Amino acid sequence: MRGVLPGTPWAGRAFALLGCAALLLAGCASMPDNGDVKAVDQSPRAEGESQVRVYGVPPQDGAQPTNIVRSFLDATTSDEADFRTASQYLAKSAKRTWQPFLATNVLQERPKPEPKAQPSREDSGGYTVTLSGSQVATVDSNHAYTPQEKPYRQTIHLIKEGDQWRIDRLPNGLVLGQSDFQRIYRSVNKYYFASYSESEQPRSGRDVLVADPVYLRQRIEPITASVEALLSGPTNWLDEVTTSAFPRGTRLASRDLSLDDSNALRVKLSKQAASTDMAQCKQMAAQVFYTVQDMTRASKISQVELQDGSENSLCALTQEQADRDFAPTRRAGRSAGEYFIDGDHRVVSMSDHATEPTPVHGPFGTGATPLRSVAISRGEDTAAGVSSDGRSLYAAGLQDGAERGDPLLTSSHGGKHANDGLTAPSWDGLGDLWIADGDARGSRLLRLREGKGDPQEVAVPGLGKRRITAIRVAADGIRIAMLVEDKGRTTLQLGRVERSGSAEHPVLSVKELRPIAPQLEDVVAASWAGGSRLVVVGRESGGVQQMQFMETDGSASNAQTLPGVNGVKAVAASEDETRPLIADATEGIVRLPPDANWKTVAKEGSAPVYPG
Repeated sequence: MRGVLPGTPWAGRAFALLGCAALLLAGCASMPDNGDVKAVDQSPRAEGESQVRVYGVPPQDGAQPTNIVRSFLDATTSDEADFRTASQYLAKSAKRTWQPFLATNVLQERPKPEPKAQPSREDSGGYTVTLSGSQVATVDSNHAYTPQEKPYRQTIHLIKEGDQWRIDRLPNGLVLGQSDFQRIYRSVNKYYFASYSESEQPRSGRDVLVADPVYLRQRIEPITASVEALLSGPTNWLDEVTTSAFPRGTRLASRDLSLDDSNALRVKLSKQAASTDMAQCKQMAAQVFYTVQDMTRASKISQVELQDGSENSLCALTQEQADRDFAPTRRAGRSAGEYFIDGDHRVVSMSDHATEPTPVHGPFGTGATPLRSVAISRGEDTAAGVSSDGRSLYAAGLQDGAERGDPLLTSSHGGKHANDGLTAPSWDGLGDLWIADGDARGSRLLRLREGKGDPQEVAVPGLGKRRITAIRVAADGIRIAMLVEDKGRTTLQLGRVERSGSAEHPVLSVKELRPIAPQLEDVVAASWAGGSRLVVVGRESGGVQQMQFMETDGSASNAQTLPGVNGVKAVAASEDETRPLIADATEGIVRLPPDANWKTVAKEGSAPVYPG
């Protein structure tokens, strides 16, 4: 049984009942004498919508083992930083050994405690309760989320201390139902700098911030928790390709972090940070700025100041400086341009306020070269297109007088089937062009440095004979989303781009493919829609087509639900999250502005894209 107290200040002094016959408040001296009583919806809530605080209830005298376990599980869902109430259900030995933060197992529903059918003769004084359910994910000690669908079954053992049942053996970590997990935890992006080999340093500059999503308890010292998670370093999946500006071992010198009245944040750091120069300190401040900004989305941070343990200022970074020098979207492009191929085979562009699409400048705007797909460089000065038969990759400038030139790449697989030959190309934010080539027997992933020269093959360990049918490279150039077909089923996989070798002979590979939308049986299209978010079109087994946002760790995004649109074949999103979605659907080329409905842009057209 749990007590639920509205957030402070109390909203209308109303109390909510969450599965309780009566309201029990631990540590409250009195109850309000007015206000309404209302049921609390345990379904996922929008950002900042929840108005409740949940507190565990201490053990009752004489409670039987199954009730002890059930109440203990309730207490682990409370908004207590140290699980103080939950620990009251543990025997003295278990209090010393239980590690609640080691992992969090997420089940479809709350685990069901069931008493063991036949008590063991060797354990006549003890009692065993089995927890069972259907697991959907795990969050590890580094706060990283991993989809993991499998049966869950663990045991909890109880003994009597004095005359009261207490838990003496239990699995480390927490086990939560999805509704509790979504109420307690929040997906937050930590930010680290992309790490390129010396031969692959971007010519357009450094300081490329990469989003690393984790799940943190959203009501327990959220700013402190987000900075501590940042200082602990990247999650295992990104560790090989990112780096932190913080010196190894840097910790908080003071844990009480909060924004002041001007929305500025002061962070006192341990002695390891004191020896950094101004440039490195600014990088550290940028990591803090964007990580905390992601946790406190409702409040715009004005400044981050880093201090040593004696409160001496190391450096400060204002919002304007952060956006100018470090914004994660700098390489994603903020253009209002949206592009697609119209019914006359021309590449056309369209802005939010235009009523008609306009052919682009250069050879791709004439329709003389029929294209199956197109990609616009993030600087919007070059287009790359694949011929309608899927055999040839061309590139051309988006200026009057530019010429198409000979193919940059020719495939031997095009023409037989719609997905044979070359996929749609994709530009990263470093100026490189990526494309895959293949048929039912397998695929090759290729990169053209700065969109020219000889294509370089990129190894994809683990791909085997599966076929890549589409790719989208993130602006940072170290993450790539791929649609992979295997035995008639197409899944969305995320890979990590690792670089090595010399400037003359660079070596690239895509490592550790992981599923992004494992619940979808057949994925039709996907596009980057933010630093750690993709928009995905697909269907579940036996279900209808749906479009949804997914995080790069495979969890469902907390972004708004998307309205339906029929027969989507392609979708495009910008990594600038304020830009509208574009799709190729039954109605033609359609656009979805924020907080609006789909609107037809053109009756005929295909291959909608943003720069990238």
